[in-house]
Amino acid sequence: MDASLVLNLVIFGPLLGMVLVLIAPAEMAKRITWLTSFVVFLLSLTLFPTFLDGSAFDGGYGENMQAVTQMDWINVVGLKIQYHIGLDGLSFALIILTTLVMWLAAWTSWNFNTWKVNKGAKGYFALFLLLETGILGTFASIDFFLFYIFWELMLLPMYFLIGVWGGAKKEYAAIKFFIYTLAGSVLMLVALLAMYYSSADAMNTSTGTFDLITYATNKAIQQNFNDPNHMFLGWNFGKVMFIFLFIGFMIKVPLFPFHTWLPLAHVEAPTPISMILAGVLLKLGAYGFLRVCYPIFPAAATELAFLVATLGVVNIIYGAFCCLAQTDFKRLVAYSSISHMGYVVLGIAVMTTTGFQGAMFQILAHGISSPMCFFLVGVIYDRAHHREINRFGGLWLQMPKYGSLATLGFFASLGLPGLCGFIGEAWVLLGTFNANKVHESMTWAPGMAVVAAFGVVLTAAYILWMIQRVYLGTERKEYAGFPDVTAREAAILVPFAVLAIFMGVMPGYTFQLMNGTIDQVLTLIKPMTAMAFGG
Repeated sequence: MDASLVLNLVIFGPLLGMVLVLIAPAEMAKRITWLTSFVVFLLSLTLFPTFLDGSAFDGGYGENMQAVTQMDWINVVGLKIQYHIGLDGLSFALIILTTLVMWLAAWTSWNFNTWKVNKGAKGYFALFLLLETGILGTFASIDFFLFYIFWELMLLPMYFLIGVWGGAKKEYAAIKFFIYTLAGSVLMLVALLAMYYSSADAMNTSTGTFDLITYATNKAIQQNFNDPNHMFLGWNFGKVMFIFLFIGFMIKVPLFPFHTWLPLAHVEAPTPISMILAGVLLKLGAYGFLRVCYPIFPAAATELAFLVATLGVVNIIYGAFCCLAQTDFKRLVAYSSISHMGYVVLGIAVMTTTGFQGAMFQILAHGISSPMCFFLVGVIYDRAHHREINRFGGLWLQMPKYGSLATLGFFASLGLPGLCGFIGEAWVLLGTFNANKVHESMTWAPGMAVVAAFGVVLTAAYILWMIQRVYLGTERKEYAGFPDVTAREAAILVPFAVLAIFMGVMPGYTFQLMNGTIDQVLTLIKPMTAMAFGG
């Protein structure tokens, strides 16, 4: 089957499933959703051959995108928008991650009594599949306007999935998520329009372009966007656009101080939605940095590198300290996501090969370990009906299979060597520590690496302390009758566990999928970093 057709089926297959859910009997909704998400996952796997031979990385950035579909969509006077999708090393692995997490989250939703999905099952599963289309479309979009449409498409399904099927404070959590995300979207929309009309001026044409690859590679557009004399509302155009876009994406990551919506959303969301939120939605912000901010506005990125790196380090340390203070099991895992995503931001900020590679690997590794940890919390909540860490104890003895899988999942989150969490964090720290050798003026980088490395110690502290309180120690009689993991629960956990081990033991295969495009992006921004940093 043609790769471009497969990609379109992957993106819009969930919409077909959504229609079937809406017209089928309510008792069939969960089966249709599970089957749809599973078929979409299998279809996404068929795209692997296009990336295994290395041809996807021939030429410069965007010159050999795979599975491309490009056609005019809206073409009127003064406005030209294309339906333009495709894959490269930045997006392909995230497409696979998304289809996997969505399939396993659909399976997690199978238990109606636990996740309260029996209250409007058809609505829940229809919104679930609509959300999947929004996420996949965002990762695949090359036209910025199309990217924005898919980005906004994710907002309403997630709002209702939290606000209708969440916990006691579900309405407040959903509204806070909606307002924060919408505020970032407004800034993104302003930047999108300004970039479109500025590209028309740069190319001396009546219509501009929304093409993200053209923005990054067209010399006239790059000169216009990064010209220090090009002003927007009295400020430098490139810097303002970078800041607007960065804020829009950092809310999704999320970065301090725009992080407060995340712990509340996680705590109130049903377990399957927490898995999607941590495993996929947070990655959209980091993907936006790599796809939009840094290739298109390298001059502003170099000028603001210290600020961005500082935000990343603050996330690492602040998130870890918050984890140490938590007594709610799920809230602890939520704050750990804030800490781990700080490494992604730090690796991107220093703009070195090792830093970028580490950031991208950490995106994928966290996309495996974090939903696994949220599901592990959900398994216990399903039995105990509470998440108070201090009320547990000795669960490994009572549930040996669950305890073993839980230890592996949380050790992967900790960054234990041999598991997926180690490689990304190690690469980011190495890339940051040596950044001053690549960019001579980054004299602050080694110090940043030292502070960020302290986050590894804090992570070990809160993970080990949590394991000791929940899984070790004396058995408690009130939990003596807890059943071990069911076949369904084991089937959900095992793929995460296998990938956590595979990525930790053989990281070269993961790097092979993305390093070519990372090198292309760095080639684009290198002249600007050399000029700004003297490297």
